Amino acid sequence: MIVRLFFNNRLEAGQIICLDEKQSHYLGNVLRLRAGDVFYVFDGQTGEYEAQITEFAKHGATAVIGSKTKEMSLSPDIWLLFAPLKKDKTDMVIQKATELGVRKIIPVRTAFTNAEKVRIERFTAQAVEAAEQCRRLDVPVIEDVQLLPELLKNWDVSRTLLFLDEKGRGRKIIDALSGQNKAAVLIGPEGGFRSDEAQMLEELPFVKSVSLGQRILRAETAAVAALACWQAVNGDW
Repeated sequence: MIVRLFFNNRLEAGQIICLDEKQSHYLGNVLRLRAGDVFYVFDGQTGEYEAQITEFAKHGATAVIGSKTKEMSLSPDIWLLFAPLKKDKTDMVIQKATELGVRKIIPVRTAFTNAEKVRIERFTAQAVEAAEQCRRLDVPVIEDVQLLPELLKNWDVSRTLLFLDEKGRGRKIIDALSGQNKAAVLIGPEGGFRSDEAQMLEELPFVKSVSLGQRILRAETAAVAALACWQAVNGDW
């Protein structure tokens, strides 16, 4: 079993690091590691390293950073914009988007968004855990929730926005993806986009309306499917 932990500080060989209470509990009480055992650490800045546990103490463990095992590389430049869903479904979207190499995740509040609470700390924790497990070297940036009109008003027009039209009126997604190596995917809420929102999106020059076929997909399924298509065409698969 490969054990990996994320540290949100720059790492280097020979450095002594202190594990927080949660990390110490995971290594010592869940995995039953002991002083002298080795695990892996990554910082999202310099790469991945071996680390050897030096001590388990009352308030946490310490480890020494060893040799670098992987040079740093960023995930592809694809973003995910999605309307937050109910708790378990949102967790799934965050986890799978991280596994699929999304570089940035932006929660978007639309007219039909039915999740009242948006907990960025929880989203970040989900992303970190997924990054640790899937062996990626960076963790996606999680931005604060934004209102759809404000997000579009301030959009960088050099980044194509792929609008997943649940009514199937857009181009086939594979046809729309060619050459889109700097893009974002927008997934609506469970009730879809309100008609005025859809019209607003369709009128913007940087937006491409795309379809995922004849079947109506759940929002969490659409997110995974669209990102998988993008990775296959423009990403690092």
